[in-house]
Amino acid sequence: METMVTASFWNGKKVFVTGHTGFKGSWLCCTLLKFGAQITGYSLPAPTEPSLYNIIGLSHKINDVIGDIRDYKRLESAFRAAAPEIVFHLAAQPIVRESYAKPRYTYETNVMGTVNILECLRNTEGVRSFLNVTTDKVYKNNEWHWGYREIDPLDGYDPYSNSKSCSELVTHSYKSSFFSSTPPAISTARAGNVIGGGDFAKDRIIPDCIRAAINKDPIIVRNPHSTRPYQHVLEPIIAYMMIAEKQYKDKNLAGYYNVGPDDTDCVTTGKLTQTFCDCWGEGIAWENIHSGGPHEANFLKLDCSKIKTQIGWKPKWHIETAIEKTCEWTKAWINKEDILQTVNKQIDAYLLEK
Repeated sequence: METMVTASFWNGKKVFVTGHTGFKGSWLCCTLLKFGAQITGYSLPAPTEPSLYNIIGLSHKINDVIGDIRDYKRLESAFRAAAPEIVFHLAAQPIVRESYAKPRYTYETNVMGTVNILECLRNTEGVRSFLNVTTDKVYKNNEWHWGYREIDPLDGYDPYSNSKSCSELVTHSYKSSFFSSTPPAISTARAGNVIGGGDFAKDRIIPDCIRAAINKDPIIVRNPHSTRPYQHVLEPIIAYMMIAEKQYKDKNLAGYYNVGPDDTDCVTTGKLTQTFCDCWGEGIAWENIHSGGPHEANFLKLDCSKIKTQIGWKPKWHIETAIEKTCEWTKAWINKEDILQTVNKQIDAYLLEK
């Protein structure tokens, strides 16, 4: 099987994942398990109910540690016990609207949480590769119609975006101050909006679509003209694994990487929602109702030339396929099918895609 990830590399590797109970974290752990990695997860309990983490029983498949990323002593204890070779840092408060309601908690989690995991790296030997997963929202958004590059200024607007900008800067400082000539290799990855089966978060368009479809309600869209880079969750997951693997083998590849879809998949929220309605069927429809909520950027796009050139990653699934896979997963869940089997089937399909 020709894939973008080396199976023999991951088999038996000890991997530490913060935020493993979240949507992205659960998909990452499922993919790592397929490649034979030995995983320790550290996170708060699953942020939603239901959750992919609970649906597939992930706690029984890995070394599962429930803890707050802000609790350094507990985190360090779990980290030392795991003795990881590779670390993925995903733990975060990830919702823009929630960051307006709880700015202090957002900064404590997203900034000091990053400091804490980097302190674990600094005080523990054996880690060879570290990846901090941030967001495309770290950039100072000028509403440009071209993609942001990794050299563009970081200055997120809202507390969530700004806290992730700070997380980037913390990572850059630790990298320069403590790891410039010694392991581990350190990178950050700035991904766009992800969609896929098992996302039950509030204030995200596709989960909102799914809830409306299940309840046979109209889908309410707050800002149908905002443009975002949407991609299936497996796109960044595979990119994260590729970055971690490549820099493990060659520290010169460590850096800052955008992870986003092709330009054709930077679509408006209205188009995304209509694509979902067409795929789901059953007469589902959407309505434009602006709720006058807090500021969110209207246009955001990434230039992903660097990761394509240096790491060899490229997006595979266009937005229509991403929506199709999300609907497939959700209907399997509604019909009480084996969801882990569905997840593994979709991972296999992605890896085999040319």
